Amino acid sequence: MTIPSIVPVDRAVADEARRRIDRLTKPPRSLGRIEDLAVRLTAIRGALPTGGYPRRTIIIAAGDHGVVEDGVSAYPPEVTAQMVGGFLAGHAAINAFARAVGAAVYVADLGVRSAGGGGPFFIDANVGRGTRNLAREAALGDDDTVKRALEAGGNVLLEALRRSPCDVLALGEMGIGNTTSAAAIIAALTARPVREVVGRGTGIDDEGVARKVAAIERGLARCAARDWITVAREVGGYEIVGLAGMILAASSLRLPIVLDGVVVGAAALLAHAIAPASIAYCIAAHRSREPGHAVALAHLELEPLLDLDLRLGEASGAALALPLIEAAGRMISEMLTFEEAGVATSEERPVSGRS
Repeated sequence: MTIPSIVPVDRAVADEARRRIDRLTKPPRSLGRIEDLAVRLTAIRGALPTGGYPRRTIIIAAGDHGVVEDGVSAYPPEVTAQMVGGFLAGHAAINAFARAVGAAVYVADLGVRSAGGGGPFFIDANVGRGTRNLAREAALGDDDTVKRALEAGGNVLLEALRRSPCDVLALGEMGIGNTTSAAAIIAALTARPVREVVGRGTGIDDEGVARKVAAIERGLARCAARDWITVAREVGGYEIVGLAGMILAASSLRLPIVLDGVVVGAAALLAHAIAPASIAYCIAAHRSREPGHAVALAHLELEPLLDLDLRLGEASGAALALPLIEAAGRMISEMLTFEEAGVATSEERPVSGRS
C-alpha cells in the first residue's frame, strides 16, 4: 500500500480569491457562505476558477457487514446487493438526483456478500464478501486486509476517472449494517461515548438501538489502541475503508471531494487520521439526522452546506450540493469587480459615461 502524496491547499491563492470576491459587484459578504465555498474551491484548485464544475462524478461504495447478525438493522443483508442492482438500473433516489444535477453515478463493490453487477458504471473492487461480525471479532480480520481495502478504494477512483474525467467528486455508500460500523469508527476516533454517536440508521426501534450500542461497545473493547488501522481492522467496513482510500487519492489529485452522510463522515475521519491534509480538499454536503455525523463534522472542522433532515445515504445529500459547487465557481469567475464593470462604490465616482 502506498499512501499518495498530498500537498496542502494553496492558502495564498485563497487569500487572492477573498480579495477578488470582496471587490465583486455586490455588498461585501452578501453572498455569505457561497463566498467561503468559492475561496475553498480556489485553495483546492491552486488557482482562480475559470468557470464552473460541469464534469461531475458520484461514486457509491458498497459493502456488507457481519454485525447485522446482532439485529442492528431494520433490513436483511441481501438488500445491499439488491440496491446495487437498483443503482445500476437507474431507478434509485441517487439516480434521480444525479440526473437532476447532471452527474455520472459509478457503483463500486468493495465488500458485497454476493457477486454481481456489471456494465460501464460498475467497478468490481471486492476485497471480501462481507465483513466479520465486529461485535465478536475483528471485522476486517488483519492489517493487510485493511491496507488492501484502502488501496482498492484509491484504485476505484482512478478507474472512474479513466472512464469519465471529472471536475468534482461526490462520495456515497450502500451497506446494510454500515451505520453501526460508522458509529464505532466515529466513537473511537473522536473519543465520544458510543451512545452519543449512535442513531437509528435504517429506522430501528429502541431495542434495536440498544443492540447497536452493545455491539459497538463490544467491538471497541478490542481497540485499546485507537490508531486508525486498529480501529479500521476491528470495527471498520470494506466500503468505509475504501472510501477513505478514495479521499486520499482524490486529494492527491487536487479534486474537490463532496462528502455525503455519516458513513462517508466516518471514512473522512479515517482519511484524516492517515493524512490530515486530505480534509482540506473535502466539502461537507449536509448534516444528516444521524447524531454521529455532526460529531464527525465537528471533529473535522467542516461546516455542512445543507441541513435537510436526510438520512438515506447513497450520496443523495452530496448530489444535492453539487449545484452549489457550480454556482460558487461561476460566481468568482463570471462576476466582474466594481473596477472591471465601471460601477461606483461609496469611495469613488462612476467611470465616465457609465452609471
